[in-house]
Amino acid sequence: MSGLCARLMKVSEAGIYRLNCTLDDLLDSADVNGFAVFDANLADARGKGEVLAELARVIKAPDWFGHNWDALVDSLCDLSWRPAPGYILLLRGDAPEEQELNDIFEAVVTYWKMQGKPFWIFYI
Repeated sequence: MSGLCARLMKVSEAGIYRLNCTLDDLLDSADVNGFAVFDANLADARGKGEVLAELARVIKAPDWFGHNWDALVDSLCDLSWRPAPGYILLLRGDAPEEQELNDIFEAVVTYWKMQGKPFWIFYI
């Protein structure tokens, strides 16, 4: 597990992936590193509104969250209400808006890389 702990801290490797280790190993490594973990179940989401609602719920989005793509980007690039040395977003199931979401997630990962913090997204 120590290899995974070290790898999670590598900002340059952070990105969007399919999980290829056990979920327990990932969660244990995230805990050791002090990462914030957000676990979203998108399997039952039907459309953009439900995807946004689930993501807002798991990140505990602030009251100003506008339930649109721009608000999602703003929230994921802020996270001031959940300071951590790094972030992991787990996505269970396929989202109906997957391509648009992946574009948003790429922008979020890039933003956090510029801040020197890893932001990992894993489809499980």
